[in-house]
Amino acid sequence: MNREQFILQVELTSKAFRRFLVALCCGDSALADDVAQESYIKAYLSCGSFTNPEKFNAWIYRIGYNTFLNHKRGERLNVGYDHAKEFVASESADGSFEYQELYAALNRLPPGERTSVLLFYMEGYSIKEIAEIQETSQDAVKQNLSRGRKHLRGLLSTN
Repeated sequence: MNREQFILQVELTSKAFRRFLVALCCGDSALADDVAQESYIKAYLSCGSFTNPEKFNAWIYRIGYNTFLNHKRGERLNVGYDHAKEFVASESADGSFEYQELYAALNRLPPGERTSVLLFYMEGYSIKEIAEIQETSQDAVKQNLSRGRKHLRGLLSTN
């Protein structure tokens, strides 16, 4: 993939990719922007070896997902639910987003479940595509979706 093709693909996918990252980061748009920027840099540095523009979405989402996981591993913060709920409602969360309770619930899901739920329900990816993005099996994605729905149901019904 050359520079012009890369730029075109970024322009075509940037809104959906950012929306996914904002949800993955539970409303923290600054963090989502950082993850997006780092993901695009990683993708650009590797685009010379990328040969299938039809799979650009899955490729950039996988890079974004892995970048997010690396950031979370480096963070290693353990806070209680009440503190997380206050954080999501604070100015550090994207104030224009109306679903702060959902963000708080998503923030409590393990990253694999959260990503599977977001890609399936928000972005409309198939189970096979999600498995490619997460570099896991389709059965693992189905399990993440099932567990994620169950956990969200429990978290949202208690709020």
